[in-house]
Amino acid sequence: MIFENLKLGLEVTDAEFDEMYPMDISPLSKRHFSPVAVAKMAAAYLADTPNSKILDIGSGVGKFCIIGAACTEGVFTGVEQRENLYDLSVSLAEQYNLPNVNFIHGNILSINFKDYNAFYFFNAFFENILVEDSIDKEVELDKELFFLYSLYLRRQLSKLPIGTKLATYYACSEEVPPCYTVVSTQMEGRFKLWEKTE
Repeated sequence: MIFENLKLGLEVTDAEFDEMYPMDISPLSKRHFSPVAVAKMAAAYLADTPNSKILDIGSGVGKFCIIGAACTEGVFTGVEQRENLYDLSVSLAEQYNLPNVNFIHGNILSINFKDYNAFYFFNAFFENILVEDSIDKEVELDKELFFLYSLYLRRQLSKLPIGTKLATYYACSEEVPPCYTVVSTQMEGRFKLWEKTE
């Protein structure tokens, strides 16, 4: 019913959506995973054509990718370094028969951004600074990794062609290069839509 409602453009609350996750995962949603409303708005902007290839940077349990795949005709790929979250994402995509979503178990440093033309980023790197509020202890967390990942993201985004789209939720200024222009700001500046203009 959730996916049918998403496809029909009907309201789905976060509480309803998060019920599909195990009991040890769903409490993390409010802090670490994208709200349904944000995911729908970002997906609509990024997947403006059926051939859009969208990368979710730090996809967690796959919430953004799954919602985007249900609501649009874009092709969504999430990269996640935690194996348990990756496995859960893959399982849900298979369970709900979503052929336009893929997941990669890996680190962002291994991803070729040129394989995609649009990007979603809900500040996946920030837990390296607020270690006490991390998802779990399964991966190395360190303040220096925040700067390493942020610099990599900034450099990769800057190499992409004009017209590349980006949606950010709670992103820091270090992560988006100045060649991107904000085309829309919502939620008191927490949610921004960008386009590479130079």
